[in-house]
Amino acid sequence: MKITFYGHASLAIEVGGKNIIVDPFITANPEAASINLQNLKADYILLTHAHNDHILDVEALAQLTNAVIVSNAEIAEYYNKLGFKTHPMNHGGSWKFDFGKVKYVSAIHSSSFPDGTYGGNPGGFVIEGEHKNIYIAGDTALTMDMKLIPLRTKLDLAILPIGDNFTMDVEDAIIASDFIECDKILGYHYDTFGYIKINHEEAIRKFFDKGKDLMLLEIGESIEL
Repeated sequence: MKITFYGHASLAIEVGGKNIIVDPFITANPEAASINLQNLKADYILLTHAHNDHILDVEALAQLTNAVIVSNAEIAEYYNKLGFKTHPMNHGGSWKFDFGKVKYVSAIHSSSFPDGTYGGNPGGFVIEGEHKNIYIAGDTALTMDMKLIPLRTKLDLAILPIGDNFTMDVEDAIIASDFIECDKILGYHYDTFGYIKINHEEAIRKFFDKGKDLMLLEIGESIEL
């Protein structure tokens, strides 16, 4: 499984011979200016919620790639009405796709489209590939529901927001890593806006002091599991 960071909460995942894009917010992010949407591959687009900083490039990317948009029922219906291929999900439900099993899990946040359309309840994804399992938390507060994840899935990596203000901060993300029983963390949803600027060295040190590994990737940088 290969994971590439495209800035903010945007990710590419290569697993099971398929390409997945998560929460594409690229063209309006100056820090992601080096990423060309035309060059991205996507069989699936996974969306955690409907805020503009997570869905900005969905339509353009879906038109380019003919990808299936996977999200909650309301978001899937929104894009289905626009003529895109979708797969609706809801909390606690899972589906076996051709790249692995996906479960839609709880997140505490809000969700609405830029035009005010209701975006359903926000969520995250647990992806079980053939060899590795990951958790993409989406935008969320620390929640006791995270303790449910390791009851079903042993995680190899968790992708957690750490920018504070709109989501968990670093300290809460450390507690979240305890809840999900995963000490290998990829941080995201930080630095893009003034509200979510963080001290990188301090964040990494705080995780290290708890015996955990926090990775903060450069935009376009990848890791392999």
